[in-house]
Amino acid sequence: MNIQSTPGRSKGFSLIELMIAVLIMSILAAIAIPAYSNYVRHSRRGEAKSALLDLAGLEERYFSTQNTYSGTSTDLGYPSWPATVGNGYYQVAAPAVTSATAPTSTQLAGTPATYSFTATPIGDQVKDTQCASFTVTASGVQSATQGTASGADNTQTCWH
Repeated sequence: MNIQSTPGRSKGFSLIELMIAVLIMSILAAIAIPAYSNYVRHSRRGEAKSALLDLAGLEERYFSTQNTYSGTSTDLGYPSWPATVGNGYYQVAAPAVTSATAPTSTQLAGTPATYSFTATPIGDQVKDTQCASFTVTASGVQSATQGTASGADNTQTCWH
């Protein structure tokens, strides 16, 4: 039995069918690509948190041997401030370091030495407006701010 196509009718897809397939693929791509990009930016936050906690550990190690915190990058194993960390999506500024003060005649205790490290996004990561900066302090406080004009606290979202 020989099956032949109807004369004048070709096998394959029509131009309309191909255009509909392209339209559907475009719609799916318009939804999937931004969602994937946001997921990737979200996953990079771990680099900033890890780098800050590593720097905090280095500061504590330095403090245990020198009895003071260091603001010098080379003391903590970095070539200079600001230092790009991880895969280059965050930058850590020079730490805010304060020295301890001795108690005065009106105080029972002086003020302890402190430090504060802040990581800010660079490159494509700046588009992560939910977590525009991460901070860790000598007392172990971890905080984060949004990239909006108000710079609202967003610690719950960013550190957890």
